[in-house]
Amino acid sequence: MHRPRPSRRYPPLKASPLKSQNFGERRDGLRPELVVIHYTAMKDCAAAAKALCDPLRQVSAHYLIGRDGEVFNLVPEAMRAWHAGAGEWRGRGDVNSRSIGIELDNDGLSPFSEPLLTALETLLGSRLLADWGIGPEGVIGHSDMAPGRKIDPGRRFDWQRLARQGLAVWSEATGKAVDAARFRTDALAFGYPDVEADLLLEIVRMRFRPWAHGPLDGDDCAVMADLAARYGYGS
Repeated sequence: MHRPRPSRRYPPLKASPLKSQNFGERRDGLRPELVVIHYTAMKDCAAAAKALCDPLRQVSAHYLIGRDGEVFNLVPEAMRAWHAGAGEWRGRGDVNSRSIGIELDNDGLSPFSEPLLTALETLLGSRLLADWGIGPEGVIGHSDMAPGRKIDPGRRFDWQRLARQGLAVWSEATGKAVDAARFRTDALAFGYPDVEADLLLEIVRMRFRPWAHGPLDGDDCAVMADLAARYGYGS
C-alpha cells in the first residue's frame, strides 16, 4: 500500500544520464523500504561520480546529488546498489537489498548547499517515498545503520528541515529523568543496532541532538522515548 504524497508541490526533477554498472538484483525478493543518506567525503561531485561508477571500486548508489543541485541517477531504483555495506536497521541486515542509497556531494565538514538540499527534497518528496511506500521513519543516515563504522551524513546535515516536510522524522521532546536501560530499549525499538552504550549515545545525538555533549541526560531519554512510541517496531 502506497503512502500519500506530501502536500507540498515540488519542481520537476531533472536527473543526468550518468550510469554505474556496480549493482545487482535485490536478494530474497526484497524491495526498498528504506532510504539511506550518505555524504561523499570527496573533493567534488566529479570525483565522487568517478568512484561510484568505477567497476574496480565496487561501490555505487542509486542517486548522487551535486552541490549545484544536479541529480545523477546512477543505478535503477529496482536494483541493488552497493552503498550501505555491513550493518542493520530494525534488527535486519542486507540493507542494500532493502534500501535506496543517496550520496550527497559534501566533504563532511562543510555546510550542505541550498541547491543540494532543495534537490534532495524534490527527489524524496516529488515521488521517491510515495512510489515505494516508504514513510518518513524509513529515511535514515548511514551512521544510523552502521554505527562505529560510518558517520555520514554527519552532524551538519539538517534532519529537522526534512522532517518539517514529512520527509524524515524528528523529536523535540524534553525531560529530566535519566534511565540508561530505558534509553537503550527505546533506541533499539526505534531501529538502532545493539551497540555499546557510549556509541549508541553518540549516534543518537549525531542524528537528533548534534549540539549535545556530556553523559546521557533526560532530553536524550525523552527524545528516544518519543520516537520509539511513534515509530517503534516489534512491540
